Amino acid sequence: MTSSSHPDDTAHPLSRRRFAQLATLGLAAGTGLLGPAPGAAAAPRDGQAYYDRARTLAGDDPVLLALVRALDPATVIPDLTAPEPIMLFDDLAMLSVGFVHAMALLADGGIVLIDALRSPEDARDVLVPGLVSLGADPEEIRYVVVTHGHVDHFGGAQYLADRYGARVLMAPQDWDLVAEARPDHAPVRDLEIADGQRLTLGGTTLRLYHTPGHTPGTVSPVFPVRDGAGRHTAMLWGGTQPPGTASELRTYLASVRSFRRRMHEARVDVELSNHPVDHGLQRVEELRGRTGGEHPFVIGRRRTDRFMAVMDLMLRGRLADI
Repeated sequence: MTSSSHPDDTAHPLSRRRFAQLATLGLAAGTGLLGPAPGAAAAPRDGQAYYDRARTLAGDDPVLLALVRALDPATVIPDLTAPEPIMLFDDLAMLSVGFVHAMALLADGGIVLIDALRSPEDARDVLVPGLVSLGADPEEIRYVVVTHGHVDHFGGAQYLADRYGARVLMAPQDWDLVAEARPDHAPVRDLEIADGQRLTLGGTTLRLYHTPGHTPGTVSPVFPVRDGAGRHTAMLWGGTQPPGTASELRTYLASVRSFRRRMHEARVDVELSNHPVDHGLQRVEELRGRTGGEHPFVIGRRRTDRFMAVMDLMLRGRLADI
């Protein structure tokens, strides 16, 4: 592996209660099957022209339309049923509780887990048995890459570190965020992710990019996956819910644009998310019934680029609304 080396509920802006509120907001946009609250009056929005352009760009593409809905400010949280564990690709498993997913990349030298769900109980009752049901050995978990410092992404990480000796990685800014907020189930500070860092296990290398915005240290990985004889390059956007201030939104927008360039350079043709903001749960069911033909998560280089273009427009709308 290549790595850098290296309260009070009212008194502190990132108290435990505030941290929980922020995490809940993150989950709200992470659900994907969102729509306006029943009976809610639609207030005029300066960003509407951008939202309209994003919807036009999405066309009838269900993946892009789901992203438009997820990033629209007028949303509600639906109930979501957790899907059964599934191998999305020959070497990539998805383990989910419905509104948040973890991905397990099965490399020659062990398992790299991307996110760890909400709690030690999720690790014990969802991640571990889920891997076993798919024929993978949890003892092989070598690394847990935490995309950002919200409890629904790091909650099971320390359990996996304690039980299997897994190393936990997070960007330094979000290690700081977690240390300041002191949420339940926080992992002990371990490895820090540098921007563009390579994480290699066996013959598999992930690239980990800083994409701040959702949190100060959000990380989005790019990595190879296999589908039979096919070889593909996947991306996973690390944190979807936009922040609330103009300066944070500009940071988020800059991250979208820099990551879009990196996706182009890496020839990314697979789009993944750690929340179902992308028609993901529906595509999982399509995959279960697949007997050949196109893979529902291999959407091609043009559509993965358009995914980021839609996000760009929706964020510009958010900025215009402030």
